[in-house]
Amino acid sequence: MTSSHDTIFALSSGSLPSGVAVVRVSGPGVDRVRDHFCLDDLEARRALVRPVKRPGGDLIDAAVILYFVGPRSFTGQDVLELQLHGGRAVVRAVLDELSAIPGCRHAEPGEFSRRAFENNRLDLSEAEGLADLIAAETEMQRRLALSQARGDQSRLYRDWMERLTRARALIEAELDFPDEDDIPGAISDQVWRDVNQIGTEIKSLLARGKSAEMVRDGFHVTIIGRPNAGKSSLLNALAKRPAAIVTDIAGTTRDLITVDLDVEGYLVRLTDTAGLREAPDVVEAEGIKRARESAQQADLVLSLREHADQGAYEHVDSDVEHLNIRTKADDNSNDPEALSISVVTGYGLDRLTNVIAERIRNFAGDGGFDLAPARARHRSLLASALSQIDLAWASVDLPLEIRSEALRLAARELGRITGFVDPDDLLGVIFSEFCIGK
Repeated sequence: MTSSHDTIFALSSGSLPSGVAVVRVSGPGVDRVRDHFCLDDLEARRALVRPVKRPGGDLIDAAVILYFVGPRSFTGQDVLELQLHGGRAVVRAVLDELSAIPGCRHAEPGEFSRRAFENNRLDLSEAEGLADLIAAETEMQRRLALSQARGDQSRLYRDWMERLTRARALIEAELDFPDEDDIPGAISDQVWRDVNQIGTEIKSLLARGKSAEMVRDGFHVTIIGRPNAGKSSLLNALAKRPAAIVTDIAGTTRDLITVDLDVEGYLVRLTDTAGLREAPDVVEAEGIKRARESAQQADLVLSLREHADQGAYEHVDSDVEHLNIRTKADDNSNDPEALSISVVTGYGLDRLTNVIAERIRNFAGDGGFDLAPARARHRSLLASALSQIDLAWASVDLPLEIRSEALRLAARELGRITGFVDPDDLLGVIFSEFCIGK
């Protein structure tokens, strides 16, 4: 069982070997670590080059050392960072020495960030944003995660909580002092107007949640078509690498193959599928089943048909938008309702990419997703808070005490987003998603 009384350490930088390797230490035993490595002349918040030695004086490395005194540190505790040369032997020697110091142990995934949360250096929403920022692969993911990590969402939620608390205070004042001149009855009108406004603001935010989810998790595009329609070739052409096997044999692709693309800063998850036909065996039949399921769950379906094929384009029974594409062609002459492409000559590929980008922009709306809830946990709690606000607003025949309690429950749901009232088991789930060293 982990304890905040332990001193934890981890390699916080990338895989080895590397130019620089950062080993981070946090906890009440940082002074012992300083003494162990003979680092007795450090200055807080100042980078210094110092030899890192074993207790007997054996030199391990020369490193840049940063020392932070709690609570003015990332974790809120004393923190020591050793910026070492990034060789495996160097880092292993330092980690072995740290393991030998009483009270020091390897950090669990996300334990540094969890300590920052527990010491009020960041709230739960900011911590989740930090995890997303580390995992961000595209520009839009970076923007969304940075907005959350720097507390933009948290400030919005806290503002709603404070307004709900004020509304409850005024309602309870009216209940407790109905005859006082400084608590006029008309104040109820002001209170409920603001409560209704909060509900409107939450609805607006939830309406943008789908676009934020798309930015965070990716815009899902599935390629379908009959065997040998050029699905795998298109996947490889857009991915610019041989991600899928391409042969002249029908039914080569039997499972889903997904690659990630960066289209104008948005993450696109492009999936190749088995050719749609009457399956000759049970394995291909399962692949076709998965192909249809992938298409039904996609944000956009690319339905491919070879230019010599005069049959209909394959569509799945869903509300997902389909884009007809004629493959192995160099012009649009005989099919004006479809995009024509050739992966051999490159004809039409730029246009196809532009069309996909246009669909993404339409999906994302005006791009005002920075404050929108990208995680299902946030959307669920916002929806729960909204239902309580709607109950308090609409139930004019209920006693004020009950309506005030609904506002309290709404504020509580908002507080769960930022972690003010979250149970430990939820914290364990959230911080376990972090990499070790963060």
